[in-house]
Amino acid sequence: MTREEKSQVIENLTAQLAESANIYLADISGLDADATTRLRRACFKAGVSLNVVKNTLLAKAMESSEKEFGELTGVLKGNTSLMVSETGNAPAKVIKEFRKKSDRPLLKGAFVEEAIFIGDEQLDKLVEIKSKEEVIGDIIGLLQSPAKNVISALKSGGNTIAGLVKTLSEREG
Repeated sequence: MTREEKSQVIENLTAQLAESANIYLADISGLDADATTRLRRACFKAGVSLNVVKNTLLAKAMESSEKEFGELTGVLKGNTSLMVSETGNAPAKVIKEFRKKSDRPLLKGAFVEEAIFIGDEQLDKLVEIKSKEEVIGDIIGLLQSPAKNVISALKSGGNTIAGLVKTLSEREG
């Protein structure tokens, strides 16, 4: 690879890092061609981009990025695959599901919404992170709950103030 090609790869990686809020580094070494193809398909279905990268080029891209990757550059040893997703927990779910049949991929580290996770033991924590959509859904559910109580009280109270007060007082007791 020429110096010009390397600088182009670094520029592309830097742009990808800048655009992505959720970046996972994994080790997929040891997977045969069939297993790698299945992993790529699983990633595609989950909306995860999977690319094998050179550690030195990724380290330079991380350095030139405006994001603070901290200790994450320390895991750039051996084979490294870059997993990028819009959803914070999608790559972790893909890794966990894939490992039901294989011992790989191993999580080296992750950068999720500016938080850094180092090591494969962090995988369960990352799987449990809720996506933005899930958090919004929880908030909407919480906000709807009091309104649903008032509406059901209005319906069951026989449309009278006395019935409404009686229904609401029974619910509190």
